Amino acid sequence: MAVLTIAGCSGKEESGVKAPTKVKTEIVGSEPPSDGAATFVGTVEEREATAVSFTGMGVVRRVLVSEGQHVSRGQLLAEMDDTQARNLLAGAEAQVAQAEDALERYSQLHENGSMTEAQWVEVQSKVAQARASLEVARKNVADCRLTAPVGGIIGRKMVGAGETALPSQAVVTILDVTSVKVRVAVPESEISRIGAGTPAYIKVEAVGRSFEGGRIEKGVVADALTHTYDVRISVDNRERLLLPGMVASVRFTATMSQSTELALPVTAVQKRAGGQLFVWTVSADSTAHRTAVSIGQTTGNHVAITEGLTGGERIVTEGYQKLSEGSRVTF
Repeated sequence: MAVLTIAGCSGKEESGVKAPTKVKTEIVGSEPPSDGAATFVGTVEEREATAVSFTGMGVVRRVLVSEGQHVSRGQLLAEMDDTQARNLLAGAEAQVAQAEDALERYSQLHENGSMTEAQWVEVQSKVAQARASLEVARKNVADCRLTAPVGGIIGRKMVGAGETALPSQAVVTILDVTSVKVRVAVPESEISRIGAGTPAYIKVEAVGRSFEGGRIEKGVVADALTHTYDVRISVDNRERLLLPGMVASVRFTATMSQSTELALPVTAVQKRAGGQLFVWTVSADSTAHRTAVSIGQTTGNHVAITEGLTGGERIVTEGYQKLSEGSRVTF
């Protein structure tokens, strides 16, 4: 009976021991587990867009290009009805012929001294005016043909055959896509980490390719609503795979991963009633303890730890809701 009594007491003590709490942990390092690179969604833009238009008003006879077509410099893009321009040209040519004929006839009188110098100057002036009018008429005829000032790809076609084109109204736009720019909006908290030479990697699902970014241009005025800055990354596009409007995933590598600060998942940092921030650290005997910390900037789902940790500590990242000071844990 004594033996049974002792065994029964022993069983009660063992059953009263609280089982360790199951948690997930992470070793504190100087960078987030992935690579700390910040990833943004961007849009491909052309390097330069040129709007091409007629210099005069008239009815468009035909447009010889279509959207997406590659054109070379000097290639004919569209033609305007030149009937009126050719009629004016014919009239200008007749005036020149008449003025030159008069000049030839009056030259003999001038040589004989039968006309004054003023009359001779007037005859010469009429010839010059007629020739100037002829050049204008020829230009008007030439302006009825719209040619490409630069090479590139036709982006948009705004005027079709039969429509009336107005002076300086764009008929087509020509896009230079030999190199493109990928535009992303970067939060103000991270814009200082990005410079002209920051490494950037661009992935475009539409073409199934990844590209290495070139020089970076940073905007200096933030969006009033989102507090983000426009950043444009140059990308070589000699194969013309990238087209304006394509969606791209942009990853900058010079972010928190290149900092000497420690980084933790945002969810690992807790706040006490008094406002003090802390994390749960796991000691060598598998017990959890509150450790006060100070934080810096947030990048993605990680936050920089500026004070409280030295690196190498095991931190509870999930399952901390059931913990109290000194709780035994398993992971």
